[in-house]
Amino acid sequence: MTAIALTIAGSDSGGGAGIQADLKTFSALGVYGASVLTAVTAQNTLGVHAVENLSPSIIRAQIDAVLADIAVRSIKVGMVSSVATIETIASALSDRCRMVVFDPVMVATSGDRLLEDGAIEALRSLLLPRSLLLTPNLAEAALLTGETIAQDERAMIRQAELMLAQGPEAVLMKGGHGTGEDSTDVLVRPSGVQRFSARRIDTSNDHGTGCTLSAAIAAELAKGQPLEQAVGAAKDYLTSAMAAATNIKVGQGRGPVHHFHHWWK
Repeated sequence: MTAIALTIAGSDSGGGAGIQADLKTFSALGVYGASVLTAVTAQNTLGVHAVENLSPSIIRAQIDAVLADIAVRSIKVGMVSSVATIETIASALSDRCRMVVFDPVMVATSGDRLLEDGAIEALRSLLLPRSLLLTPNLAEAALLTGETIAQDERAMIRQAELMLAQGPEAVLMKGGHGTGEDSTDVLVRPSGVQRFSARRIDTSNDHGTGCTLSAAIAAELAKGQPLEQAVGAAKDYLTSAMAAATNIKVGQGRGPVHHFHHWWK
């Protein structure tokens, strides 16, 4: 049976993040990708220049069309910048697929804010309870919990536990924006804590890393991997894609990771 994943996210005209990064990741990992567009952004490696949200009606129509026909095994939710979009996605998904990886995209790598005022509470109340896995970076976790940015693993675990109380089955606290020689992500579930570490890569080609990691997890879940194996495989894929990014030159700013590093020679 064909492994199929769905991404619900915004478009990145520069191709390094959002829907484009998700579909590249799905393809690189041997998974067929379907997509639902939530917003169109005008952006490149230097920053986000404009954002236009799609209407709730067309977002709902896309979700209904895909799920009515295609046997989607997992769903990655990314950029959902407005309350109306969040409400529409939550209503459309309902109980149709519990295998949801939610990457709470709030601020772009460039520092541009991608979330409208008032949308954080809608994320907490409507999307977190529908998620198998929540994948915030340190800044996003701080926004979702109302705390300061975690400075150590103890604080990361405490914030993850606060988010667990809001409904997801697991939280992956990403350590890519932290410090130290290793980048350690911490998977927190009611049953315990697991750590996934890799040597930190000093590179400016890190645009779309969060999108890529969450899409890779969704791809592995679509292939039938248990959550912990899916996270580990996704971490390995992203680390390799970042290390290989020096082999491509895209734009003048923070470039993308090399999604097809295994295939391009």
